[in-house]
Amino acid sequence: MATTSETTNGERTPEKMHFVIVGGSLGGLATGIALKALGHDTTILERNPAPLLHDQGAGIVAGGHSLAFLQRYNRCQRKVVAVRSERRQYLDREGNVVHQIDAEQNMSSWGLTYHLMRANYDGLPSPYCDVPAPDPSQGAAVHLHDRTVTAVEAVHGSDNSGVCVSWQCTSDPSRTGSLRADRVIGADGPGSFIRSLFAPSTERTYAGYCALRGTVVEHEASPAARDTFANRFTFYHAPGIQILAYLIPGLHGTVEPGQRLINFVYYTNFPEGSPELDEILTDRHGRRHRITVPPGLMDPKAWQRQQDLARERLPPQFAEVVCKAERPFVQAVTDVLSPANEFLDGKVVLIGDALAGFRPHTVASTSQAAFDAMLYADYVAGKVGREQWKRLTMGYARFIQKRGVEMGQRSQHRVLPLEEYIRDRDEASVPIREEMFPEWATAV
Repeated sequence: MATTSETTNGERTPEKMHFVIVGGSLGGLATGIALKALGHDTTILERNPAPLLHDQGAGIVAGGHSLAFLQRYNRCQRKVVAVRSERRQYLDREGNVVHQIDAEQNMSSWGLTYHLMRANYDGLPSPYCDVPAPDPSQGAAVHLHDRTVTAVEAVHGSDNSGVCVSWQCTSDPSRTGSLRADRVIGADGPGSFIRSLFAPSTERTYAGYCALRGTVVEHEASPAARDTFANRFTFYHAPGIQILAYLIPGLHGTVEPGQRLINFVYYTNFPEGSPELDEILTDRHGRRHRITVPPGLMDPKAWQRQQDLARERLPPQFAEVVCKAERPFVQAVTDVLSPANEFLDGKVVLIGDALAGFRPHTVASTSQAAFDAMLYADYVAGKVGREQWKRLTMGYARFIQKRGVEMGQRSQHRVLPLEEYIRDRDEASVPIREEMFPEWATAV
């Protein structure tokens, strides 16, 4: 196992370690990139049978920590990673702007962010970006797909520092194996298997509504819709409804006007146990999904019903993009928060959505992954102490998770003046700083 050295804060930490990261989406990749840059070896275990995760066409509001992460670690020549929005605005039912405020925000896409991270992590080529030249000072980076983790156990030996991770092939469970690691990072999302092993009483609960999502190529929208959404973060509220839209990079990450995507997120209530919820979460093959119906699998009849409702309920610009989306998908909105971010005396660590699943209103999930990855790397490097790392990580998780619950409850289950929803969004758009976390959030 690894040897140790003294760090700048006086703690003894291993000079070089092997980290097994469970989950190969943005949180796992961010953590792998940050630890690789320190010279540590990393292995990502991704359960998806395919070597690439499917691009769901989802938009990402690239907050301060997401941009800071790319500024610190992105070694690709590509530097334009987002479409800039210059204004937040709110529409009435007829599609008129009733409130606006100048506010710059950066909007990216899951696909571009994922391929940038893969290029920086394991040198995956793609049309999105170049692959940076190998850096001999960095650690080894291995990405293994088709690996479903089945167990994580401490290794008892003279050094008392190891962990054994067992896995089976997702596509063929008869194929099994295991890996030895110094540390295990759980970055396997809101439904984290790693969290279930060490905090089994933590439940992921349904919030009573879903996010209907999709994109439309900018040039395929009407002039009125293009004018409404171009470089503007646009919202509409009604009882039990919120919809928002913004521009994101298009095919292969292009930011060329006309080729960008209008990305919408349409929140609407579906009571738990209702026939309406069963319908929207049942795909075209009759399979009832628990959380997400992926792009291409929506039941055409169920989506037609939502298109009809959109025409009745939404401003015309929003109804248009909902009706023109060719590959919509649905996500049930859920809540989950782990009681701690480390287990087995720090041998197992939770990152991003595995630690706290935020409601999408916070537009902070990607920023959380970036924040957690950078802070954990600083802790491993000895730049921050263990207590500070835990306090800040848990502070971010608890504070933003609570904010998301409050925003969702007010938006979906209360009828408030528009000014109240505007205030919620303005508060959520303030860059997250460590001094914002109240004492209750940082207690460890």
